[in-house]
Amino acid sequence: MGHDLTRGLKLAFIDMSGTTFQDNGLMERAFIRTVQDLGVDTGSLRFAGMLAYLRDTLGQSKVRVFQQLFQGDPATALRATHEFERQLDELLSAEGVQPVEGAAESIERLHKAGLKVCLATGYNRHSQNMILESLGWMGLADLSLCPADAGRGRPYPDMILTALLALDIGDVREVMVVGDTTADMQAGTRAGAGLKVGVLTGAHLGPALKSAGADVVVDSIRAVPALLQLPSSHRDSGSHGSRGESVRRLAMPG
Repeated sequence: MGHDLTRGLKLAFIDMSGTTFQDNGLMERAFIRTVQDLGVDTGSLRFAGMLAYLRDTLGQSKVRVFQQLFQGDPATALRATHEFERQLDELLSAEGVQPVEGAAESIERLHKAGLKVCLATGYNRHSQNMILESLGWMGLADLSLCPADAGRGRPYPDMILTALLALDIGDVREVMVVGDTTADMQAGTRAGAGLKVGVLTGAHLGPALKSAGADVVVDSIRAVPALLQLPSSHRDSGSHGSRGESVRRLAMPG
């Protein structure tokens, strides 16, 4: 990796699901329950197509996904979105999620090197907070964002640009995007991020991530500090309350 790509980075915009934590199938289970509730036969070709679309669009706002699945029927799309959120929150409450090994330590190393960190999701704010609380990460990042905070989710650049403004970053080329989906890489490309790093702990494989705009693909977020040539850290990655305050949420006007 050329030093020109890693030099001058000030913000790490990091995807959550598949990049920093594993949901152990909770999202797909919430989706299946949702479409069953709407009368879709899970043994049908229609269901198979819907599930394939969900997997192809991992990383995108679930509001947008349901709008596409129920084109021409906005009332059903809205009902599906609300039911999915309810089902997901129920599963999160019952089972929680598991961190990707070394994710918290890697974020701490980025902080120690002077980078600000934004954690981003395609879920809604309530689900995102449940995930952060489940992981004990409410004090880990400088900012957390969901699509509603920015207007549109990935693959649009809105969340990245919102993070840049909220954290007072002067140039989008000072932003590094880290994620496991093609939508993450597309958003980074559209925003003009200085470095786009694909990881292989989630949805999509290396060739797809590269085709979508990744500058480099690594095994996991654990490799990102070394990619930036940061020193190793011996800090206890389980003690995140020491940052002194919870994850900052974007204060939206109105």
